[in-house]
Amino acid sequence: MLNRVRSAVAHLVSSGGAPPPRPKSPDLPNSTSAPPAAPSQAPRSPPARAGSGSAAPVRTVEARASFSRPTFLQLSPGGLRRADDHAGRAVQSPPDTGRRLPWSTGYAEVINAGKSRHNEDQACCEVVYVEGRRSVSGAPREPSRGQGLCFYYWGLFDGHAGGRAAEMASRLLHRHIREQLKDLVEILQDPSPPPLCLPSTPGAPGSSDSSHLVGPQSCWSSQKEVTHESLVVGAIENAFQFMDEQMARERRGHQVEGGCCALVVVYLLGKVYIANAGDSRAIIVRNGEIIPMSREFTPETERQRLQMLGFLKPELLGGEFTHLEFPRRVQPKELGQRMLYRDQNMTGWAYKKIELEDLRFPLVCGEGKKARMMATIGVTRGLGDHNLRVCSSTLPIKPFLSSFPEVRVYDLTQYEHCPDDVLVLGTDGLWDVTSDCEVAATVDRVLSAYEPNDPSRYTALAQALVLGARGTPRDRGWRLSNNKLGSGDDISVFVIPLGGPGSYS
Repeated sequence: MLNRVRSAVAHLVSSGGAPPPRPKSPDLPNSTSAPPAAPSQAPRSPPARAGSGSAAPVRTVEARASFSRPTFLQLSPGGLRRADDHAGRAVQSPPDTGRRLPWSTGYAEVINAGKSRHNEDQACCEVVYVEGRRSVSGAPREPSRGQGLCFYYWGLFDGHAGGRAAEMASRLLHRHIREQLKDLVEILQDPSPPPLCLPSTPGAPGSSDSSHLVGPQSCWSSQKEVTHESLVVGAIENAFQFMDEQMARERRGHQVEGGCCALVVVYLLGKVYIANAGDSRAIIVRNGEIIPMSREFTPETERQRLQMLGFLKPELLGGEFTHLEFPRRVQPKELGQRMLYRDQNMTGWAYKKIELEDLRFPLVCGEGKKARMMATIGVTRGLGDHNLRVCSSTLPIKPFLSSFPEVRVYDLTQYEHCPDDVLVLGTDGLWDVTSDCEVAATVDRVLSAYEPNDPSRYTALAQALVLGARGTPRDRGWRLSNNKLGSGDDISVFVIPLGGPGSYS
């Protein structure tokens, strides 16, 4: 058993039971439904499909048709073939047709160097209108677009074990966010504090008098302060959870195998909300200063959360793993000796006597990019992965994977931004070989070569970041300018300007 667990380095997709779903939002269509039209500065078009009209075998056509790229790229069948070419690794960006992404956002991507069959990253950029579901008084709203809210949305989704989960999230997650905001439209527009309770409609469950259930008033002498900002954060967090549960419901019928990391930006009412679940990263470069806006969730960074879950629910470890961490794998000959260890409560190290249970495979092993949870997966938050099992085992990994993002907030109204201030979003293909300081240096170098009012400068910056991380082909693979290995992973980058031509009034 220990040998087969030790050799586990890949995902095994097998059938499994779905978690109990929440009540489905009534207005959210299934993933098979066409998304509603939303006002956007970027033209939308159906996904391009290569191989149409050819005499290739059906299997080849189906395989090619399953590969899709963000619709705002507007790739022709020939462009889609170039985007899927591992040898050329051509950088893809939206066409310079005059109709740009919202805020003149820059975007660029490139496929991996053979790591997976297709590019498993996906991206989405939308302007989303939210119509209020009801007023604060509980009465249904009269249809009026003037009373709604608009939010800007950017999303990067880094798929693993297939690209279906990333593709599904790129099409639907912003609609889940819109659904969660429908009850908040009037509340967010009212400067007074949010109401503690929303009234239910007459005769609905919860509308009857329940005052007899309330304890003495002295126990509730004060009320927690809840801000409008925290309501938006809660809406985004719930949207991630509903997206994950929809993937669980539809994973069989629509073959949503694998999972994806998700990095999402929402601009609403003067504030930018950055939500991250996975190992993608967001930074703000403002006047040369680097402001981290996310943190990566890996087996190393979330060691204590994972160990605590294994400690509280040892049945999830299946008798195959130990929740304790040791500096290296414990050997049978070391039984009875004292070795360094740490548990779910410790940040430091201590010594313990090695017992038989300590010979099990560690829940978290390895370090850096080689760190794995249950010897299988290198990220601990994201969407999907409902079928993921330990290799050659029936032990599910999903209980240890969280779909909840960490949400950070940046108030745009608190600073005067110049056209060179940007928010950079990138999948781990960028950050594996590029540091924050190197990105900031590229921002300064590229943007200074363009006029401040030139909207194409942000696309040029995104392309420069992708090219810098990809490198150039040489005899020994893709190499950076310092001859180090370039990124062999899929790379996707958004550059969102915080001042200048990107108007967010």
